Amino acid sequence: MHHPHRDEFSQSIPVRTFLVVIGTRPEVIKLAPLIRRLRSTGWANVKIVTSGQQSDLLDQTLAEFGLAPDIAIRHRGTSHSPAQTASRLLSKLDSILENEPPDCVIAQGDTTTAYAASVGAFYRKTPFIHIEAGLRTPELDTPFPEEFHRRAIAVSTALHFAPTSAAAQNLIGENVPKDKVFVSGNTVIDSLLEIAATKPPPPPEFQARRTILLTAHRRENFGSRLRDALTAVKAFVDLTPDVGVYFPVHPNPNAREAAMEILAGHPRIHLVGPLNYRTMVAAIQNAWCVVTDSGGLQEEAPALAKPVLVLRDVTERPEAVASGVVELVGTSREAVFRSLYDLHKSPSKYARMARSVFPYGDGHASRRIIDVIYRHFVTCRDQTLATLVPLQHAP
Repeated sequence: MHHPHRDEFSQSIPVRTFLVVIGTRPEVIKLAPLIRRLRSTGWANVKIVTSGQQSDLLDQTLAEFGLAPDIAIRHRGTSHSPAQTASRLLSKLDSILENEPPDCVIAQGDTTTAYAASVGAFYRKTPFIHIEAGLRTPELDTPFPEEFHRRAIAVSTALHFAPTSAAAQNLIGENVPKDKVFVSGNTVIDSLLEIAATKPPPPPEFQARRTILLTAHRRENFGSRLRDALTAVKAFVDLTPDVGVYFPVHPNPNAREAAMEILAGHPRIHLVGPLNYRTMVAAIQNAWCVVTDSGGLQEEAPALAKPVLVLRDVTERPEAVASGVVELVGTSREAVFRSLYDLHKSPSKYARMARSVFPYGDGHASRRIIDVIYRHFVTCRDQTLATLVPLQHAP
């Protein structure tokens, strides 16, 4: 479909201001392609607000995508509780929304930042657009606090962009109006495929014939669960000479201390600092398998044909599990060790899991999202964003 973003239509369309609120590195990766496409339209004034939930990582990753914050809410201290973070952000965001009221607020995912942005927008009667909407697990406290955040965000959202049909159906099952739900795919695949196509070189630590890309940062895994999982990984590496580990360690002290205590000093286990996105994509491309509790890697690794073992008991991303390329392992020592052992000893199992699948999008999610917003500006310019006319409803 032709979209005359800069033609004669755009001359008569008022410029709208979008406040994009970002709190963590994954949010940057998933929102960068949308921000860049919005800014190219000619009718969108985009302001980036960073919450400071991951200050150093945020600035580094924004710069990697050629972006910078217009407004930065600085983070003071360390290890704030979700309640402290949410209350601080809500107060700061409310002042921003009062002093520079936008036409719309956009946030992604299920972080405390996204939750605070949705509440702040609601209190100021500003339409809120949720990117990556509709992910659900059966338990409100798993993952904690993200599952509560995404359910609460849905209540006041004007437009829900779901990565999959199943996510859209979750929203419709919660009585979200069908004409406010759109299946767009996940914007992370937009960023992933763009960078993967350049074939970045593997990190120098990828020396073993089979390198496990390991990440762990989930709050609900801190403590004995994380220690058990890392202990199992170390035991497997000890018994398997052709396997190594590449572990970008999360800056959270709970994750870092466990990693250093259990894994440091092993000749085939490399603990490194947080990666830029290009290096992370290279790590995925060159890994033997991925062991993680990350939601993003459950989306990215299947697209690059890498088996994923998930250190969680439930996942809000069941599509890749159903396709057979992602396995829910949990964190017990026996389960983690057995899953790695089975993957290593069974070429047929590895081949079944090392397939490219794309349940989360084809790399064009940002275009679909912009299409919906563009349709409003062209055909409904006298209405508010809360009454957007959809191009294509959810199934």
